[in-house]
Amino acid sequence: MKQKLGAGKFQICLPIIFSMLSCPALFAAENCKEPETGTKNIPAFSPPLSEVVIGAGRLQFYSAPNLNCAMTGVFVIPKDEVIAYTQSDDGWSSVTYSNPRTGDSVSGWVKSARLKETGTVGPKQ
Repeated sequence: MKQKLGAGKFQICLPIIFSMLSCPALFAAENCKEPETGTKNIPAFSPPLSEVVIGAGRLQFYSAPNLNCAMTGVFVIPKDEVIAYTQSDDGWSSVTYSNPRTGDSVSGWVKSARLKETGTVGPKQ
């Protein structure tokens, strides 16, 4: 026996569809694609820059320069040193942090306003 889609079933589906559309986490993966660096909009530093985290509190890492792309539990704190490889026109820097105690490193994007240049890494080209 075939069932017809009744009004009751349709009414249940609408809230589900609308809640999916309003949930940015469901679409974060699409917007978290890392941009092409070394372009006019995101020039690469040559050599990379040594920078220190300034300001107060944690500086969140992101997988792409987008506030919806936070890397859960990954952050640096003031006075931590990072290596910056590129910076976008809209205030993001691609950096790598190496933990001096463990030797572990992580790469991602942070807000550039929280970084202060301390020098370069390697010879100037």
